[in-house]
Amino acid sequence: MGFTEAVRTVLKQKYATFSGRASRSEYWWFMLFYFLVMFVLGFLGGVLAFATSGGGAASPASYAVVICGLFILAILLPLTALQVRRFHDRNISGWWYLALVILGFIPYVGFGTGLAIFIIDVLPGTEGPNKFGADPLRPEIRAEVFA
Repeated sequence: MGFTEAVRTVLKQKYATFSGRASRSEYWWFMLFYFLVMFVLGFLGGVLAFATSGGGAASPASYAVVICGLFILAILLPLTALQVRRFHDRNISGWWYLALVILGFIPYVGFGTGLAIFIIDVLPGTEGPNKFGADPLRPEIRAEVFA
């Protein structure tokens, strides 16, 4: 799966799909898209803040912050669904992702939970079908074995 196919899959076909599995390529290509958009929005916000630092009414920089916030809100659901599908690819319930996110709010625990999520994202998925669906890398292997 390439860059455009991954972005199209996550944003159009599986926007709020929490079932099934996501391959590493789908996950990492979409994360690249996410970080590129955030970088561009952050860069534009910084440029606008520097260019309009004279004070007065609401500056264009504040609008850039609002646009960045709206982008994060719009991308939160598909990003969470993608993360849950990535956990499913490792044969781990998506509820573990929720538990790790909640534990991440505890001081000094957040780094460990972030590291755990990162390690799960980096590891390859289970080969063949698992209880969450067919292997995204080899869909010709049928998943009815676990039905």
